[in-house]
Amino acid sequence: MEQKPKWLEWATELQALAQTGLEYGHDKFDLERYQRIREISAQIMAQHTGLPLEKVTDLFCCESGYQTPKLDTRAAIFQDEKILLIQESDGRWALPGGWADVNITVGENAVKEVKEEAGLDVSVRLVIALQDQHKRNRPMNAYSVCKVLVLCDLLGGSFQPNLETVDSRYFALEELPPLSTGKTTAEQIKLCFEACHASHWTTLID
Repeated sequence: MEQKPKWLEWATELQALAQTGLEYGHDKFDLERYQRIREISAQIMAQHTGLPLEKVTDLFCCESGYQTPKLDTRAAIFQDEKILLIQESDGRWALPGGWADVNITVGENAVKEVKEEAGLDVSVRLVIALQDQHKRNRPMNAYSVCKVLVLCDLLGGSFQPNLETVDSRYFALEELPPLSTGKTTAEQIKLCFEACHASHWTTLID
């Protein structure tokens, strides 16, 4: 896997430093400097991505407090030696999941996302891995993301039409469809198969 571009690494570090400074700084001149650093980080991002500066600023510079990674939960559900994937409107497939909500736990979020995207009821069995998205997935984004892969047990339910996905199916490892690699890679799916078949599994951590 190719490494994170230096310009993206520098821009995200500048943004994190500026956000921390704005949260904990007191001197008004220092606060002006931190704000300017934040603006520069957004300009770097806009220059290299081609996105409008206003959009980059809204996405990249809208948080406060000490900057920490976002959490993205992805659920692995198996049936008849196949894994469940959901299809998005662009035709690509991924493990069901999404950003962790602030008012529920990581496990609860995984269960919620599966219900919303696949119409299934599940329970969380174990955490397969905690992965750095920038090391595992492409394309990369401005956020630092911790991807939480969880193995779930199917309780019931069936796919229901919804606003996020257009289909869900079970796939064997050797017959994977085109993937939304920013969310799920073939390597991550293979890891889920390994965890499902293991008699004992130790959570992997990047």
